[in-house]
Amino acid sequence: MNRAIIFDVDGTLAETEETHRRAFNRAFRAAGLTWSWNQGLYRQLLAVTGGKERIRYFVEDFGAEGAPTENLDGFIQELHAAKTVAYTQMVKGGELDLRPGVRAVIDEARQQGYRLAIATTTTPANIDALLAASFGDAGHSLFEVICAGDSVPNKKPAPDVYLRTLEELDLPAGSCVALEDSRNGLLSARAAGIETIVTPSIYTRDENFAEAALVIDDLESLDLAVIEELLH
Repeated sequence: MNRAIIFDVDGTLAETEETHRRAFNRAFRAAGLTWSWNQGLYRQLLAVTGGKERIRYFVEDFGAEGAPTENLDGFIQELHAAKTVAYTQMVKGGELDLRPGVRAVIDEARQQGYRLAIATTTTPANIDALLAASFGDAGHSLFEVICAGDSVPNKKPAPDVYLRTLEELDLPAGSCVALEDSRNGLLSARAAGIETIVTPSIYTRDENFAEAALVIDDLESLDLAVIEELLH
């Protein structure tokens, strides 16, 4: 079948950003840092995609106390690795559910012959944990292509991850529809030429989605006939 649905992960498959926020705070405490990201601050930090990039943004733009003046790259790498461990433990422990309608859309899309892919800036370990907790051993087999983390040079809103996904699917942009929750994700998909449906998450509800083909509260209200109409 020469048509595909490409899913973002954080905020789209699940309200992962709140779990990420709490995982960051656990990693900070474990490292002896006094940093604490509340929801208001985290909403600002989400302007930058990628966990390591978000920590650097906090250090460089928010004057975070306790960050080293030397080997900042190594410090960020270590801190982010600890956060990833905390996050995957939380997901495996059942602290995260799929958003409404996600499971039904995946099931129906597969029944109708759609190819499924993931294009995200989160790390592979985070995806593994979410898919295993939500779908069991079959999680990875649901998605033909998974482009994640540092698999491309530039993260969203750059189009790199979507262009890489199209390349691995061997499909043109017009044969795919992206499902996103944020403006950065929307801009990334649209820059790759992919029509995009947005389901805003708790951290992105006030963002501008003017470039989206459709904006809906969640995937429970999505009719796959709408996706078919967007393909060409």
